[in-house]
Amino acid sequence: MPVSRKAAYRKLRVYAVDPSIAAAHDTAGLNELTLSIPWEDNPAGIPGLDPGRMIGPVGTYLEIVDHDPASDCFYAPVDLNESYVLASNGLTPSELNPQFHQQMVYAVAMKTIDHFERALGRVALWASRWQGGEKVFVDRLRIYPHALREANAYYNPVKICVLFGYFPAPEGSVDIAAGTTVFTCLSHDVVAHEVTHALLDGLHERFSEPTNVDVLAFHEGFSDIVALFQHFANPEVLRAQIARTRGDLEQQNMLGQLAQQFGRATKRGRALRDALGYTDKAGLWHRFRPNSSYLESVSEPHDRGAVLLAAVFEAFLKMYKARVVDLLRIASQGTGVLPAGEIHPDLVHRLADEAAKSARHILEMCIRALDYCPPVDVTFGDYLRALVTSDYDLYPEDEHNYRTAVLQAFSQYGIRPRNLRNLSLEGLLLSRSISADGGADTLGAVSLEWDNETDRREAFEAIRPNAKLIHEWLRSEKALLGHLGIVVNPKAPASVMRSKGSGVPAFEVHSVRTALRRGSKTNLVPDLVIEITQRRRGFFDLDDQKKADQGAKIKGRRQDECDFWFRRGCTMMVNQKSRLVRWIARTPGDICDDAEMAKVRAFLLGSTIDELDAFSGPIAPHKLTNQFAAVHRH
Repeated sequence: MPVSRKAAYRKLRVYAVDPSIAAAHDTAGLNELTLSIPWEDNPAGIPGLDPGRMIGPVGTYLEIVDHDPASDCFYAPVDLNESYVLASNGLTPSELNPQFHQQMVYAVAMKTIDHFERALGRVALWASRWQGGEKVFVDRLRIYPHALREANAYYNPVKICVLFGYFPAPEGSVDIAAGTTVFTCLSHDVVAHEVTHALLDGLHERFSEPTNVDVLAFHEGFSDIVALFQHFANPEVLRAQIARTRGDLEQQNMLGQLAQQFGRATKRGRALRDALGYTDKAGLWHRFRPNSSYLESVSEPHDRGAVLLAAVFEAFLKMYKARVVDLLRIASQGTGVLPAGEIHPDLVHRLADEAAKSARHILEMCIRALDYCPPVDVTFGDYLRALVTSDYDLYPEDEHNYRTAVLQAFSQYGIRPRNLRNLSLEGLLLSRSISADGGADTLGAVSLEWDNETDRREAFEAIRPNAKLIHEWLRSEKALLGHLGIVVNPKAPASVMRSKGSGVPAFEVHSVRTALRRGSKTNLVPDLVIEITQRRRGFFDLDDQKKADQGAKIKGRRQDECDFWFRRGCTMMVNQKSRLVRWIARTPGDICDDAEMAKVRAFLLGSTIDELDAFSGPIAPHKLTNQFAAVHRH
């Protein structure tokens, strides 16, 4: 009897960077890349909402809807299971074929999802929607390859979709003929960047609330990090750039540049963003000189996020140079200085291999760290602590001194944790090892069926009952709540949200997920990653705040109305076997901390509409209609 077999991966061709690479003679051979993405049984076109119209590809995670409002048409969907497409590893890359555009966004999005799931050890979920006062499961992220006739692309957190634009290149564009149509959906970097926004929103929904200057910048910087380090999974481009720079990746190269065609078409230089350097008005490229004062002068989310990207890339360069120092010593007969001329192809391959390993490690390091961040009011400094702690968790010995490279690079760019006196690797580790023995029965009852094989809907539906179990356990653990910074004192200000029918401040366990990781240890132990938050009504007028804190009625306001929500909370990682709270990532202060609340108030009052955009595309942000709209997402 024949055995039924299923492929593990599907191979699809995409643009390695974007279509502009084919227009230059020296890079034309690097134009195409074949991605191996997790196999889905039926990513084909299916009937759409309107009779006779189709959408596709549609899979477990994604739904590609190729509606072009400006042209008032739907483009026919590509069937990735059609025999010719399967045999050819997908359609040939083409700027003129809308079906290839669908294939491109599907393949790059699926590859980005795969990176997240490998690093976190569980299936990814999109942000949920509110319906009837409850969160409902969103099975697929909708992607519109031709949604906008403008130079923009963005993730919409309300509709849980990504919209890509297209536009004609204007006169004076760098190396692009005027009138050439630029499709943002054909930029590998733009697709990865926007899908990362969606993945991050599904993991940390409160990171869309701009409570300090770093929050939205983190969204932008982190999305750039994921897009940039996916470059190193392209062996042809990697080897070409290693050969061109003779192994010195501190020189100007494609690996450190994001959205090249987009940047040129919008007259922003050779690329939209460059992690290594910048081009001056004379067209000359200069290497960034790390400066701890950078962050003091930038507040726009994209610009500030670029500093985070530069710091991470600086750490990568330190890792890479440490890994190849012996190869360069051998190749230079001990001098460390390579002789003039092209380097040997064997050396190119070895250097490229070490660069790919370093890039893969730091990308996984950056994604894993998301589980070690506080659930609200995140800063770059919080992320630094998360990076160091998450890597220590897997690799206590740090044989290659990766954590030292990260600490040094972040310090050079002025990124330091708030309220931390000792800036050392040991001092950066999160608080840990608090006994949770009282929750033994509760933790044993929590469902841990959430890994890379779990049905995503089942994983989502397990969150609420698990959160209820954890909530009931924590209510009886007063001492533990104190360590977590959660206030349950009835004497707390009246503006702190209370549980229904009681005078006790409420707290929310809004996420319980698993973390399955294996590092240098031989055993694989699932942890529970638990996020807990509290909220308090905030007012810009201090007299109104005082009245709300005292429980007095504010003229012209409903009892539940406020100008902004002040949130505090923590993320704790619990080992289910040992019953220990292994790590705690807390926001500063607690929900009663007036000083921390004043910082949030001052930031909101001093921010501009542009700075409070919840999510933005690679260049032009999607504008909010209300300056504080992002803050009111409950």
